Amino acid sequence: MFLTIAAQRSPAFDVPSDLGYLLHKHPDRVQSFDVYGGMAQVFYPEVTAERCTVALLLEVDPVALVRGRSGARDGFALGQYINDRPYVASSLLAVAMGKVFRSALGGRCPGHEDLVDRAVDLEMTLPAVPGDPALLQQLFSPLGWTVAATPVVLDTTRPEWGDAPFVSLTLRGTLRLTDALSHLYVLLPVLDDAKHYWVGESEVDKLIRTGGAWLATHPERDLITHRYLARQRGLKEVAIQRLVELDDRPVDDAVDDEMVTSTRPLVRARHEAVLQAVRDLQPTSVVDLGCGQGALLASLLEIGGVTTVVGTEVSDSALSTAAVRLHVDRMTERQSERLRLLLSSLMYTDDRLTGMDVAVLMEVIEHIDPERLPTVEATVFGSMRPRSVVVTTPNAEYNVRYPGLAPGAFRHTDHRFEWTRAEFAAWAASVADRHGYGVDLRTVGDVDDTVGSPTQMAVFRVRESPEEVS
Repeated sequence: MFLTIAAQRSPAFDVPSDLGYLLHKHPDRVQSFDVYGGMAQVFYPEVTAERCTVALLLEVDPVALVRGRSGARDGFALGQYINDRPYVASSLLAVAMGKVFRSALGGRCPGHEDLVDRAVDLEMTLPAVPGDPALLQQLFSPLGWTVAATPVVLDTTRPEWGDAPFVSLTLRGTLRLTDALSHLYVLLPVLDDAKHYWVGESEVDKLIRTGGAWLATHPERDLITHRYLARQRGLKEVAIQRLVELDDRPVDDAVDDEMVTSTRPLVRARHEAVLQAVRDLQPTSVVDLGCGQGALLASLLEIGGVTTVVGTEVSDSALSTAAVRLHVDRMTERQSERLRLLLSSLMYTDDRLTGMDVAVLMEVIEHIDPERLPTVEATVFGSMRPRSVVVTTPNAEYNVRYPGLAPGAFRHTDHRFEWTRAEFAAWAASVADRHGYGVDLRTVGDVDDTVGSPTQMAVFRVRESPEEVS
């Protein structure tokens, strides 16, 4: 199996140094790793100042894969020893990626943290992938990739045999490297549809941890979840319940599966609560910080009196999806003038976002490392300093009401923390006091007498008079 990842030089990304830092693999070295079923090697076949390519070569021993297997009726079945496993990208390659590119896949780059959030011009190539071109388009295009899937001829000397059930795949797009790797890590086993290892409850956590940020809003969410979890209905239901909690799609676009009925109202309640808070503030300009794939933006554009709506994200692919969802290409000139989609990070001051009436951070802060949260606070409440800020975040106390959630676990494995009501109130009061805001705490969703509401909200308003400050 063979995978290449090529990165193009840009003003924000230098090759080969930045790619080497992100992957933790030096361009001048060939590195080998023992992995399940064989050996993985990482090397750089192309290194220039303008373009750098890293290759992952996985050499699989098909005999080693079946050694020691129990339950086989015929241990010497020919198909166990002569098969396409060594050549066609599968769950074996995903597992190798998880070991070889562990830090990059997890979005970690000690000493160079700012590189993680940079969008990079990428080209990923796999010579042989199971599946047909239409399926590959369905899976990868919504994630911001331009997909080139060419059928592989079964035997060039026997054209009458037709095509093999494989394609040569090339993906091109401008994305964060961690996102690009997560797409392959989740979707290769989906295309393979025959995992080489036992699929149990731990696979649900792995799926949410690796793909939850984009899978929740993927149009083929159910297909991906079904195949990734080896068609086990019970595991799929648990995964869908957790993904729905992360789902930022407009409620009307969501599935009506019976198994998600109980969680769907929270998605509706969160959106309606944020929109009502914005309406009450009567702004003319609103920025949705961390807008994801744009679920809230369409509703913000419909609020009376709002003349400017801005959506920001660190992911270029998410913004591209937002543009498609909002039908930006079909907007009139007057409509398009009201909407701006900006690539921006909360870790840095962005002068384009100053002077806004309202800033919204809906389910954003819990994805930020606690030690980096003060920087975000300074950016939003200090540098940007909007007239009002609306923040929502999960209520950790309510987690005991989710039967599929292990004790002490977060609702999403990408969450860096989840606060109790007291912790959120203390943080909100501290931020308001330091930056000259007043704050109003609210509940979102059905309120439980013991543990409160599933989501909590803070509405900050800048204090403009001496009396308000005192």
